[in-house]
Amino acid sequence: MAEEAPARPMKFPYTFSAKIAQFPLKFHLQNQWVWKYWAIGILASIPVFYKINKLANSPENVAKWAEIRRKEAAEHH
Repeated sequence: MAEEAPARPMKFPYTFSAKIAQFPLKFHLQNQWVWKYWAIGILASIPVFYKINKLANSPENVAKWAEIRRKEAAEHH
């Protein structure tokens, strides 16, 4: 038979797992602005990074990059 959890938390949680268990994560997520704006910033930056990636990996740009590297390799050998 499993023992029941203590009726009240420890005054000071000594172990790391006890500290994690008593950390008020829900309170911090609801009352700190940084979490909300972090999520908004991530969602807002996804289209920007997608467009940059699309431009950088376009077939014309890849061909130009390969040509530059081919010329560079020919100079060294």
